[in-house]
Amino acid sequence: MKVNRYRQALAEGRIPIGHMVWEFGTRGMAKILDSLDLDFVIYDMEHSCFGVERVADLIAYSKAAGYAPFVRVPQPQYHFLARIMDAGALGVMIGNVQTPEEAARIVQAVKFAPMGSRGVGIGTAHTDFLPLEPVKYFRDINESSVVICQIESPLGVENADAIAATPGVDNLWVGHFDLSTQMGIPAEFQNPRFLEALDKVIAATRKHGKQAGIQPGAMEQADQWLKIGFNVISWGADSAVYRGAMQSAISNLRQRIAQK
Repeated sequence: MKVNRYRQALAEGRIPIGHMVWEFGTRGMAKILDSLDLDFVIYDMEHSCFGVERVADLIAYSKAAGYAPFVRVPQPQYHFLARIMDAGALGVMIGNVQTPEEAARIVQAVKFAPMGSRGVGIGTAHTDFLPLEPVKYFRDINESSVVICQIESPLGVENADAIAATPGVDNLWVGHFDLSTQMGIPAEFQNPRFLEALDKVIAATRKHGKQAGIQPGAMEQADQWLKIGFNVISWGADSAVYRGAMQSAISNLRQRIAQK
């Protein structure tokens, strides 16, 4: 079974660092990202046009890379969660989780018995098409697979403690744009109300021994959010990183041309 480098980073006392892919879903991305020494990559189905078959291909390409492939599913429904796991994902992210009951249903779909009720299909992509010994495999994948619940609403913040306490939930991940928008203060990331909400999520994860994740778009944000207490970081989405790098390079090139 593929080593989950997200789990490995935590075991080594490191902050896992990842990246989100929602535009460049090509076969070469796995090796490009592998060259960056990432711990995890999130393939996004919520805000992209990626379907299950495309994501299954991306997960398959990821088998040639060291990072852990995670998938953000479009809805917390069994047919997304279980199929993505059967495709070989090592974790799932679910947007806007608001109650512990919803979190528990997600865990049920992702984990095999006795932790959950995921249907059994041994010998497909998630076992590399090999007929593994079931009991050991169920135990190993239940322990290593990662469930990330996004907190993106005031109700989610209110219930953060109970969501973090849900067995099988590993990470509360603040979707900062959605949360600020649902709070009526879109993109006001220095608003005291927003910062208070972040503190509540951090406190919930610390209390229950879970992780707190977030995706900054600038180093200043990363510095602030790491200081606040976030201990899992995804550096941007592919299109934003590409645009930022190209914008800087083109501006620099134009300045050099103007100096000739």
